[in-house]
Amino acid sequence: MVTGLTIRTITPADHKTVGAVGFAAWAAGEAFEDCYRDPDVMAKVRQEFVVFPHETKGEIFVAELADDIVGWGAREDERNYVSDLWVHPDYQGRGVGRALLLHLCELMANEGLATVRLDTHARNALAIRLYERCGFTIIRHDVEFSKSMGVALERCIWRSG
Repeated sequence: MVTGLTIRTITPADHKTVGAVGFAAWAAGEAFEDCYRDPDVMAKVRQEFVVFPHETKGEIFVAELADDIVGWGAREDERNYVSDLWVHPDYQGRGVGRALLLHLCELMANEGLATVRLDTHARNALAIRLYERCGFTIIRHDVEFSKSMGVALERCIWRSG
């Protein structure tokens, strides 16, 4: 666990920062394909991160360190589905993503949910390592069209338990 890290529910005052952290994490991702760097794709993705905290019907939790939001995770659609897990690039590899993921898993276990599901880009080595270390296994590998980006994404679908 990261010393001094707090995980809490998002507040309206956090929306702008959450969008910025999500976009920074996405933009720094190692799974980038050339088509992701297209200025139109970048603009679409940035806008998706800006509106997500305002529009989601799910729950968002922020990871805070010294009063700064350094990461966030969300669940939406299905109660056992982690839809988002983003850590600012300056804080990746320090246990923030693990703390967020375990927080979400514990929340779901306390609700009586037997498994947790999530997706990731098939070439996102950092995320894959994290999910494996947290006991997740790949149950499917496929390609999905991303409405927000307007491109096809190669992804892995994971499940705990």
